[in-house]
Amino acid sequence: MRRKSRRRENEDATDMRDLWGGVLGAATCILAVALSPVSANAKGCIKGAIVGGAAGHLAHHTLLGAAAGCVIGHHEAVKAEKVQQEQQQQNQQQQTQPLNPAPAQTPIKQQ
Repeated sequence: MRRKSRRRENEDATDMRDLWGGVLGAATCILAVALSPVSANAKGCIKGAIVGGAAGHLAHHTLLGAAAGCVIGHHEAVKAEKVQQEQQQQNQQQQTQPLNPAPAQTPIKQQ
């Protein structure tokens, strides 16, 4: 059986530290968002932070990716909410308007 070189053992240890650093960083971000008192403004942030953290981990910038993902996720959620509100307003306007408006009656003048 061949023994690993000391250099390879150090690389393995570094890889494990990087992995745990990323996992702990992502867990810290998720916990911070979950415990924040302003949960109404966090729409899309948690989902974006998870995706951004995973993408950032591949580039060795987990926390930066999670922060950017949170910002982008929140922006997209707000944009989707505005579109939904506009559609609801249009539907309400269409429901309040009569389908076939009656023609206006003009009074008949007698001479």
